[in-house]
Amino acid sequence: MKKTVIGVTVVGEDREGIVATFTNFVFSNGGNIEKVNQNVIKGLFGMYLEASFTKKINVQNFNLDIQKLAKKEKMDVNIHHETNTQKNIAIFVTKESLCLETILSSAKKNSLKGKISVIVGTEKTLESLAKKAKIPFMAIEAKNQEKAEAEIIEICKKYNIDLIVLARYMRILTPNFVWRYPNRIINIHPSLLPAFPGALAYAQAYERGTKIIGVTSHYVTENLDQGPIIFQASFSVNPNDTLEEIKLKGQNLEADTLLKALKMHLENKLEVRWRKVHIKLK
Repeated sequence: MKKTVIGVTVVGEDREGIVATFTNFVFSNGGNIEKVNQNVIKGLFGMYLEASFTKKINVQNFNLDIQKLAKKEKMDVNIHHETNTQKNIAIFVTKESLCLETILSSAKKNSLKGKISVIVGTEKTLESLAKKAKIPFMAIEAKNQEKAEAEIIEICKKYNIDLIVLARYMRILTPNFVWRYPNRIINIHPSLLPAFPGALAYAQAYERGTKIIGVTSHYVTENLDQGPIIFQASFSVNPNDTLEEIKLKGQNLEADTLLKALKMHLENKLEVRWRKVHIKLK
């Protein structure tokens, strides 16, 4: 029997009874809970649940009703319902251009099963690339992360974003943001995780005389650089290679690996089970 699956994210101040409130809402609408994950960090509550419906359900009405409940409970609630229509993509950037250029080139060739709806930058360095591609560019220059993320959340709502790609985005997203997009934020990291975490991964690898260096595309969770790994790729290092030569090799590999992960996600070929990414064969 064909099922309709709706993902629900709930974020807000932690208090007793919130889980029951929203699971009971699903039950009262004839749904079944497929999965539920919840976290609490410093008084902030986050929950993601997947509800399935075997009977016909009006997703728009479901959203209207759950928003009324969210307002009553003073929680921020969003639903996500997969359809066959194009997914809306937001690309987050800072100043490194290669990952963004690679994705934009793929989109220009119509090889992405999605639409790049907006590019969000921590500065205006890459705004010209967005203008050339005729894609809206939003610079969020607030230094306070809470204020910056409040702006970004509104942008993502405005463009009805389904997937976020961190194309060398050099800010750390907080749980308040990450919990709203479970397994829908893809990052590229310049090392073979879990080794050499952080922004200076290439320098660490260079200093340690690493013979193989790689990159990792992964889904983002509240635990920095520890989300489910999608793809990894590596290249050999010659002892005579300079740091700049290593960086150049790595940056090209980053762009290719990030694009591969993005394409596979858009084609619904990736599934996360027990913190591992599985590639669907069909």
